[in-house]
Amino acid sequence: MDPNIFMNGLTINVLVISYIYIYDPDCPAVIKLFDHIISNKDLSIISFNSSLQQDNVILRLNLGFDGNLVLYSHSLNTTNKSTTVVWQAIDDLCDVSSFCGVNAYCTRSNNQSHCNCLPGTEKVADFPSGCQRNSTGAVCIGGKEYGDIYDFTALKDLRFKDVPYFAKMLGKEECLQSCLEDCDCDAAFFDESQDLCQKYALPLSYSRIDSINTNVSISAFFKVKKINGGARDGYVKPPWTLILGLSLGSFAYSSAALALSGIFIFKFRLMKYKKLLDTGRTGLTKEFTIGVFTYNELKRATNGFKKEKELGKGSFGAVYKGTFDNRSFVAVKRLEKVVEEGEREFKAEMRVIGRARHKNLVRLLGFCAEGSKRLLVYEYMSHGSLADLLFRTKGRLDWNERVRIALDVARGICYLHQGCEAPIIHCDIKPQNILLDESWTAKISDFGLAKLLQPDQTRTFTGERGTLGYMAPEWKTKTAITLKVDIYSYGIVLLEIICRRRHIQVNLSRPEETHLPSWAYNCFAARELDKLMDDDSTDKNAFERMVLVALWCIQDEPALRPSLKNIISMLEGITDVSIPPCPMS
Repeated sequence: MDPNIFMNGLTINVLVISYIYIYDPDCPAVIKLFDHIISNKDLSIISFNSSLQQDNVILRLNLGFDGNLVLYSHSLNTTNKSTTVVWQAIDDLCDVSSFCGVNAYCTRSNNQSHCNCLPGTEKVADFPSGCQRNSTGAVCIGGKEYGDIYDFTALKDLRFKDVPYFAKMLGKEECLQSCLEDCDCDAAFFDESQDLCQKYALPLSYSRIDSINTNVSISAFFKVKKINGGARDGYVKPPWTLILGLSLGSFAYSSAALALSGIFIFKFRLMKYKKLLDTGRTGLTKEFTIGVFTYNELKRATNGFKKEKELGKGSFGAVYKGTFDNRSFVAVKRLEKVVEEGEREFKAEMRVIGRARHKNLVRLLGFCAEGSKRLLVYEYMSHGSLADLLFRTKGRLDWNERVRIALDVARGICYLHQGCEAPIIHCDIKPQNILLDESWTAKISDFGLAKLLQPDQTRTFTGERGTLGYMAPEWKTKTAITLKVDIYSYGIVLLEIICRRRHIQVNLSRPEETHLPSWAYNCFAARELDKLMDDDSTDKNAFERMVLVALWCIQDEPALRPSLKNIISMLEGITDVSIPPCPMS
């Protein structure tokens, strides 16, 4: 259907609905209009007064490049020709992620949305073409920037959806200095309330200035080129730049100077490559690579793996709180069981997993593989595990928080399955492996059991892995394992989250409630889902939808389990959930 539709007031209702079904269901404007119509909340958009249905008025429904669906009224009156906006799906175009393009931010004034380039960038063309860097970078050696050419410009109330490549507890001056000397850093966000430094690289997207509900303690600083040069106090330029400078002063000494600089660069790179061979690290900065630690480094960081440093203990080993500089904390997992892989295979697997970056995955910072010693180093999660919050501190998580956590976990697994260069089967999804950071964001941890698939591989055979109660039936039948084993585990976890109880609970007054999956299906079949709720604030419609999704996830037949992409769509209410069969054969 043509996005520019001309119609009269009598036929717009039918045309709008068919437009929704035919054109682009992913467009936010279309989805919003569809929601309005089916929920009967805003019938004004399809019920027009008689003045709009006159012969001298034409209505035009237009889907613009910005994704907004707008209804215009064109008056053909010879004395008063005019065009007015009757209705639009999105009032605030800053809500449309691609409205301004990359490296630009959106602002609102006088009920209008405007685009501006981020500091240090300039327009490519008309928005939403975005902006590009307006200066060349300084000299970079080994990821460190030389040449005093940058300063900072601050923006207040800026927020965007990009994920930082670096986040660490630092002071403000340390944070800005770190960004200045980092070739990859184009912007630094500093949170004064936590002394948290976050570094970002261009391009940045989905940015907007929003003075409502912003955190005044967070400031954004962008690197911009200085108008006039000038060395910062205490800043020392690298020796080879001085040598090159002297060579320009006299033609007689130019050959000698160039020779000396060539020798210096050769020695510098030779030492660097030697260091890389000794440490096994890549040539990228630490923020982008997974670290290789020695056993003694991790022993010192955890104070000798002392009991008071222990954060918890699982089937594969204990986890300890560690620190390298008394400011930033890490979690060190000491694998106690003998690892089947050799050292080379273990390192290769860790590097693949280390490249998995998502806001709902606990970041693997590094590992140690010395002889039989195997240790993993993760980012530190200050609010512990979901199991503690669900089963030990009743009342901490209200209904809305539980829904958010359920979606966080689903998005994290979806990334492991579909967002990595090699699909990763986690194999042990359970509340103990779901951790929460300082902002209560849920992240999936413990890749020690993960199974990597080749890009063109959909199933694999492996020994039994996981935790009893969360393991899919196919683990017991010795059949090929697919991504669907994680779907089954997620279904059990989803039931535990929304019902706020363990999947197996003994010593209950009603024995039929012992096994949560069976009880949940029986309650659904008997239309008695109220029995599963333990919180008056629970949204009953959302609760029923999530129970149905969980029942589809725990089907004995793997082919019946939906993908994570479909699960997320159903949980968000975008896709309807059909009636599931009894999950247990």
